[in-house]
Amino acid sequence: MPLYRLSEKEVYFPNPTLACEDGLLAVGGDLRVERLLLAYSHGIFPWYNPDDEILWWCPHERFVIFPKEIHISRSMKKYMKKHEFIIKLNRDFADTMHRCRIKREFDEGTWISDEMEEAYAALHRAGYAMSVEAFEDGQLAGGLYGVIIGRCFFGESMFSEKENGSKLALIGFAKMLAEKEFVMIDCQFHTEHLESMGGRYISWESYERLLQEGIF
Repeated sequence: MPLYRLSEKEVYFPNPTLACEDGLLAVGGDLRVERLLLAYSHGIFPWYNPDDEILWWCPHERFVIFPKEIHISRSMKKYMKKHEFIIKLNRDFADTMHRCRIKREFDEGTWISDEMEEAYAALHRAGYAMSVEAFEDGQLAGGLYGVIIGRCFFGESMFSEKENGSKLALIGFAKMLAEKEFVMIDCQFHTEHLESMGGRYISWESYERLLQEGIF
């Protein structure tokens, strides 16, 4: 399958079904707001190492969480009963994204470069990216950020400052999305952490139907 090279002048993508088996669809282009919106609206997202060319992905199988199906374990329920929690939206988008970057750089390396921070800050200013922060007993416990288009949320990264911090943010946010009839939280890639919270694989065909329902 050919790898498509994008132009920085034209904003377009090849058909998502043309992605390679590992999900890689295209290389190049830029991270302007218009291109990012076109990408996410069609199930495509950027993911690449700092200083490398931009790589665009569209996995054949998609790993998602349906907001109404968010799973809260018994231990989490006990934990939540012992503390007071508050969920805030867009407390400080830049700070939340940077905390995600720092945590990942320390643990395993990250794709969140200066270029990515600038691009998603622009998306946030345009109203298409948001951050979620969980406070435990008045202190910041964790958070996440992602892209929001229509009734679809595309998760990008999470961080924890306290035990269970990112879980608390996701649980609280999923409940909010369920109330607003959001069709999905796109997790992009599988992790055991997200699977334990209700994440599961769906086919490209099912995912595409969710995009149509939630965005178009």
